[in-house]
Amino acid sequence: MKNPFCFRGPAAKRTPMADWCVFCDIAGRAPGSTTALLYSDDEVVAFQDINPSAFRHYLVIPIEHIPTVNDLRITNEDHQLVSHMVKVGKDLLDRDAPRSEEHRFGFHQPPFNSVDHLHLHCLALPFMPSWKQVKYTPLGPLGGFIDAEKLLERIKPQAEVHS
Repeated sequence: MKNPFCFRGPAAKRTPMADWCVFCDIAGRAPGSTTALLYSDDEVVAFQDINPSAFRHYLVIPIEHIPTVNDLRITNEDHQLVSHMVKVGKDLLDRDAPRSEEHRFGFHQPPFNSVDHLHLHCLALPFMPSWKQVKYTPLGPLGGFIDAEKLLERIKPQAEVHS
């Protein structure tokens, strides 16, 4: 069985799939993976978090192995990928938790990520138990949790200026 905390540190790279990554097994629908997918397409898959912190807690991951938010670039492709991840998460929570008090979407930043495969946390609040909200709090210069919209701002390509 693969370690559910597949943290590879600086050696991890973007690859189509990583044979040591539990999330790549899920995305690739490996024979040993028992994770039920809530959504899948050519770019992403979504499933329930194994250790939920909220009323509904889903993860949306790219099929491509991208280790962390730090591996995203300021490109149209990465911006569109993260936007698609957020849309999938919003659609799932709108379907499954339309009356929740709040929906929250974001990513853990190194060194606070437990799995080195980019994953969007989609949370339908309240947190359960309430102390778990600490895990999903931005920590300023230390990193911590970054809201998906802030990440999208950070990786948004600048519009070309034509003269």
